[in-house]
Amino acid sequence: MTRPNPLAFLLVASIAAASPAATQSCAGTATAGAVKLTVRATGLHSADGEVAFTVYPDDKRRFLAKGGKLLRARVPARAPVTMACFWLPPGHYAVAQYHDENGDHDFNRTLFAPKEGFGFSNDAPTSIGLPSFAATRFAVPAGGATMNMTMRYRR
Repeated sequence: MTRPNPLAFLLVASIAAASPAATQSCAGTATAGAVKLTVRATGLHSADGEVAFTVYPDDKRRFLAKGGKLLRARVPARAPVTMACFWLPPGHYAVAQYHDENGDHDFNRTLFAPKEGFGFSNDAPTSIGLPSFAATRFAVPAGGATMNMTMRYRR
């Protein structure tokens, strides 16, 4: 019987600890046919609070509607990039994100503008109101995908 090499164990453990992907758990279930969607919020100005990523199905009536989400992940904020992942069947989706800096699980806003950072898949424009579902819709192919989204702050 061979004895385990303690140096090999330490090497593997240090690689796993250094890699966020190695320890990251994804929302959803990794069932047969599910692929990994990684979402990256870029441009965070602080590591306060958390970032909420919400995935919407391929249905414009459910996009940003109360109870319309498919999955949500809340992860501790890391500036300048925060990541999360989801297990989904290949298909079309839309993603919304916001930087919940005070951790109250609410997207805080004033009468005229958001108080917290936000963004959408495809970096859909929001100059006048919310983006359309068509502007945020993207494909997740059979090999999985990564979606980068810029966090926007209106201050």
